[in-house]
Amino acid sequence: MTHSPFAARRRAVAGVFAALTLSMGLSACAPLIVGGAVGGALVAVDRRTSGAQLDDQGIELRATNRVRDQMGNRARAVVTSYNRRVLLTGEVASAADKELAGKIVSGVDNVTEIINELAVTNSPSLTERAGDTLITGRVRASLVDAKDLSVTAFKVVTERNTVYLMGRVTQREANRATDIARNISGVQRVVRSFEILTEEELARMLPKPAANETK
Repeated sequence: MTHSPFAARRRAVAGVFAALTLSMGLSACAPLIVGGAVGGALVAVDRRTSGAQLDDQGIELRATNRVRDQMGNRARAVVTSYNRRVLLTGEVASAADKELAGKIVSGVDNVTEIINELAVTNSPSLTERAGDTLITGRVRASLVDAKDLSVTAFKVVTERNTVYLMGRVTQREANRATDIARNISGVQRVVRSFEILTEEELARMLPKPAANETK
């Protein structure tokens, strides 16, 4: 039986989209079963409210645009927002520009905290950026492999071989993820910016297992 070239092309495109979805961090809001702890599996859900997720998207967009509009090529600011707490990474031309970028972002609606990790240095080369991207991928893959962690509970950012970890996690999860990141090849430093939950708070967030149906 012959196959239509159009059908083959559609299958190839679908495969690309599937790979992109996986590489973008399994970030869908719907629960995912990734192995582990609830009824034999760890249910991976975003631990932010839907409102916080929308706020984070808006914060990242508005903050990035404002820094670019007001500072131009004096700053390469990467804005990462998790539960309305903003991590600023990248490079600026001077200490004054670092302070200015922080003030610009702090003026964005719904921002509750700024972690200003902008470096006063030259922008990294393409090779260095590629290395940071590779490290981020390795950390996320290792978090997926750790069956006692939910990868969707963490946000991972890498700049100049420094890994930044964000999320709403328990102390056990924070320590476990930190140990994983520290042991990834190429990582020079791990900076944590976690909101620590108690085990009881986490248990209340997780979906309750369905009751067994009687036949």
